[in-house]
Amino acid sequence: MVQAGLHHVTAFSGPALRNLDFHTRVLGLRLVKKTVNFDDPGTYHLYYGDAAGRPGTILTFFPVERAAPGRVGVGEAQETAFRIPRASIGWWTHRLIEKGVAHEPLVQVFGAPTLRFRDPDGMLLALVGVDGDDTAGWASGEVPAEHAIRGLHGVTLLLDAAAPTAAILTEVLGLAEAGREGNLIRFAGSAAIGGFVTLRAVGGFLPGRPGAGSVHHIAFRAADDAAQAAMGAALAARGLQVTEQRDRQYFRSIYFREPGGVLFEIATDAPGFAVDEPVEALGQALKLPAGLEPHRAAIEAVLPKVA
Repeated sequence: MVQAGLHHVTAFSGPALRNLDFHTRVLGLRLVKKTVNFDDPGTYHLYYGDAAGRPGTILTFFPVERAAPGRVGVGEAQETAFRIPRASIGWWTHRLIEKGVAHEPLVQVFGAPTLRFRDPDGMLLALVGVDGDDTAGWASGEVPAEHAIRGLHGVTLLLDAAAPTAAILTEVLGLAEAGREGNLIRFAGSAAIGGFVTLRAVGGFLPGRPGAGSVHHIAFRAADDAAQAAMGAALAARGLQVTEQRDRQYFRSIYFREPGGVLFEIATDAPGFAVDEPVEALGQALKLPAGLEPHRAAIEAVLPKVA
């Protein structure tokens, strides 16, 4: 069955060690890949996810030690939300308090308890309590498996107008409108994790500004190269500029700006994060694509030290 939904979300952050500490220790995510930005090898690309690094669980960062803060605005993701068991909302509320992480009061969004907070760079995150999720959680040192984050729940995009983006979600990416609440329009895919994209139309807001705490792009799933090519052709037929396919080692990608200005990626499920190291060792070693291996010593010399 084709899984329509998110593959991953990629954001900018400040210092790599601070980012790693927050997302692995406080949130309990697994570091599933430690590599570099293939377009800027002097910068890490850190991937966090579940035990196996499945599509739909992945949040990635380009950490820059002295990054200026970004500004959330039109044409950008406003919020990135994770799935947790509904019964774990109280546990997570206490954990955020214990760790000194400021959070907003618990609210109901489309019928689900939602706990919003920010990471050290100001990126807006949320934990959404869901029922009937029997997927296994990654048991980190401080977050037990029964309370662990299960993967992405979805993203909320801030737009001038919702309709043009909605057409891409439904006509090309395989999502369907699932509900409206205030100025929010929610779209759902068939994937059990990472299945939701919510549009918030707020005409007249300032555009987003890239920087620490801002999202660089949203990636959607393609089952294989053929499915990805079909989506690319459908986008081109609508007059959108689509890049050539790029090999990202763990998936293959094409990119485009959707009509609202958000950078979208379509990433293949294959080959996955175990292509260059076993699942039990994910994230332990710095992994480089073959073309960068001859430069490993120089790359390691400029990267900040992280665990």
